[in-house]
Amino acid sequence: MQLRGRWALVTGSAKRVGRSIALALAERGANVVVHYNTSLAEADATVGELRQRGVDALALRADLVDSAQVVRLAAEAEARTGGIGLLVNNASNYFRVPFDRLDETVWDDSLDVNLKAPFLLSWHVGRAMRNRGEGRIINLADWAGERPYNDYLPYCVSKAGIICLTKALAKALAPAVLVNAVSPGPVMPPEDMSEAERQSIMRATPLRRLGTPEDVARCVRFLAEEANFSTGAVYLVDGGRLIA
Repeated sequence: MQLRGRWALVTGSAKRVGRSIALALAERGANVVVHYNTSLAEADATVGELRQRGVDALALRADLVDSAQVVRLAAEAEARTGGIGLLVNNASNYFRVPFDRLDETVWDDSLDVNLKAPFLLSWHVGRAMRNRGEGRIINLADWAGERPYNDYLPYCVSKAGIICLTKALAKALAPAVLVNAVSPGPVMPPEDMSEAERQSIMRATPLRRLGTPEDVARCVRFLAEEANFSTGAVYLVDGGRLIA
């Protein structure tokens, strides 16, 4: 798909991996809707960076826990751009909670943001894409959706759901809309992670290093622009962590 001149909606793109994805798409000429929740200053800064690259950009706020706000985000993005050509469901939360301290609030917040919101956005925007005859949806999964780890149970379950959602959407929206997922491994670990934990993760990764947001962004850009015969696929960007 030719990205130049098309509009992409990237959730959670004010900072971190989402910001890198937005900038990578802009380098190929895509206009970008920068979704954010609480990071207004960062969203405005990202919009400025995108415009400096010669593309159009706008920031839209929505709390993805709230279904009504998710639906409004889809409608507003469609209306203000004339039609979204690429949807990147990147935003997620990442709660570290030991099993014995889990409660329904953590479960609901994780599943609402990480799985229900991508479904709702894909349902609304995906049908509009299908009516226009083409479009692409890229979901951000996680290698832990296939091999869960301790203390992040709701998160891991939500990412397993994203993998299944990707495949189901690919069937439902074919042949007009291609739907794929990118499954990162150790990329941008939490800021409060200790150096000892970081070193342990690198030793457990065959490539012996952590990934970067740009590694993920390049894969997203490839799926958006060049992967013309892939749908329902999950692309690992994990340094080999899943096979370790």
